[in-house]
Amino acid sequence: MTGGAGAMVSRPSNAPPALRLEAQERFFELQNEALAQRLDKIETSLERFERRLWLAVYGVAGALLAEAVWPLLTGNL
Repeated sequence: MTGGAGAMVSRPSNAPPALRLEAQERFFELQNEALAQRLDKIETSLERFERRLWLAVYGVAGALLAEAVWPLLTGNL
């Protein structure tokens, strides 16, 4: 049966209920860990993006400031 984890969970099992419960708890634990890792990667990517965005904002502000100050420095008003 191909269908990933969902196919494995929906199949009936002949295992005792305690073992099924333990397996299900372990499955949810692994799923939760994988989700936490993905969220950490997303958070890291967002932090990098935010740094790049602020760098661009400061670059534009610096360019505008240089355009405003340059005539004062060269004496061309």
